[in-house]
Amino acid sequence: MLNLRSNLVINSVEVAMEISYNNLWKLMIDQNINKSKLKEMAGISTNAVAKLGKNEAVSMDTLAKICKALNCDIGDIVEFKNMGE
Repeated sequence: MLNLRSNLVINSVEVAMEISYNNLWKLMIDQNINKSKLKEMAGISTNAVAKLGKNEAVSMDTLAKICKALNCDIGDIVEFKNMGE
């Protein structure tokens, strides 16, 4: 999958991070849920699902809706990695 480089600014220091939703896809497989079903269950847009598929940043609201729908925590669906790890 494509990994997106995000630049986060923490205490005036820019940090390059990769976002990965691999844990989300694994959880969906375990629960026998496809992307269309996730969209319906969580009430998120097609655009949000597309961004997830490209490992692009989505809003905290979107992540919260997914967590509520799948009964999980944010750490169960998203992982942030420092570039180069």
